[in-house]
Amino acid sequence: MAKTAEKAKISENKGAKPRTLSLKRAAIPRLAPGDTVKVTSRIIEGDKERTQLFQGVVLKVRAGDADGNFTVRRVAYGVGVERTFPLASPMIAKVEVVRHGRVRRARLFYLRNLSGKAARIKEKRLSKEKLAMIEAAGVSVEEAAPEEAPVDGVTEIVPETSVA
Repeated sequence: MAKTAEKAKISENKGAKPRTLSLKRAAIPRLAPGDTVKVTSRIIEGDKERTQLFQGVVLKVRAGDADGNFTVRRVAYGVGVERTFPLASPMIAKVEVVRHGRVRRARLFYLRNLSGKAARIKEKRLSKEKLAMIEAAGVSVEEAAPEEAPVDGVTEIVPETSVA
């Protein structure tokens, strides 16, 4: 008799739809690994509430509506500190992208073993107008960055040689 009740419970869950979480809050900008961000989070201590700023490099982004998160790393007083922020958390007051980094990986865990100048990430250089247009359209910077096109149809520049 217990087995039939268990089967009934399983069959009821087959048609269940996953719950989605929708929050009325400011949208988080599109983040990518290598970006330097300022995350302002709300901290509640006892009956007081304050905001705390955490600035660092995005190591990874796990996308999703309700269950996505991103990990930010910074070095404070010689110690590496990483925090993982849920995308749908009401405790995040604001996320601001300081600069976009140019990286070739989706997970930047190798930065944990680097320090100083070796841990620097090159910046993606885009004009402010183009960057604003890309972010307004909601397209990631990687998708919008064009391949290097030849200038005026010239594919190769050959230095002139003079006959002496």
